[in-house]
Amino acid sequence: MKISEKTCVEFVEVLASKSAVPGGGGAASLVGAIGMALGSMVCNLTIGKKKYAEYEESIKEILAKAGDIEKKLLSMIDEDAENFLPLSKAYGLPTSTEEEKKIKEETMEKALKVACEVPINIVRVCFDAIKLHEDLVDKGSRLAISDVGVGVQCLRAAILSGQLNVVININSIKDEEYVAKVKNEVDTLVEEGVKICDEVYAKVEKALGK
Repeated sequence: MKISEKTCVEFVEVLASKSAVPGGGGAASLVGAIGMALGSMVCNLTIGKKKYAEYEESIKEILAKAGDIEKKLLSMIDEDAENFLPLSKAYGLPTSTEEEKKIKEETMEKALKVACEVPINIVRVCFDAIKLHEDLVDKGSRLAISDVGVGVQCLRAAILSGQLNVVININSIKDEEYVAKVKNEVDTLVEEGVKICDEVYAKVEKALGK
């Protein structure tokens, strides 16, 4: 059974255990998917309502994009687990001789880059999800405005968590050009994404009179 197909109870239990996967990356993917799902719920509660007829087509577009994002993030739970396996094996390679040390170093470098792939994509996809919430907060049903707030906070946590999982891997990568490229992209998306999340959440609080 795929990790993403486990029940909520099973997922939390295996996450809490000493099992190597799922870990922070899988948790970030799930939280991001939940955040986007809340956005989808708001879309579904808005579509067909006369009060929001002017936004109908826009909301339908948001909903279609949201569905794709949810699927991507859920698939990343399993991809992250698969990508961690080469790294976990590399840690156990012998280092008795200079030759073995060299082989382990080269293997680790490759494995660390593979382990970075999903967290980088978590950041990218969560940024796209955050942008959808930025649009949705002004167009979605006011009766579900709190769900936009909860959704965007989930995505805020997910994008920051994705960044942390990138950082812990690139800290051990010696390819400076690769590290600089990844860091620049991820840091830029996270900074902008968190800013948007905070702006959206402030709008939600204002709408609720908080």
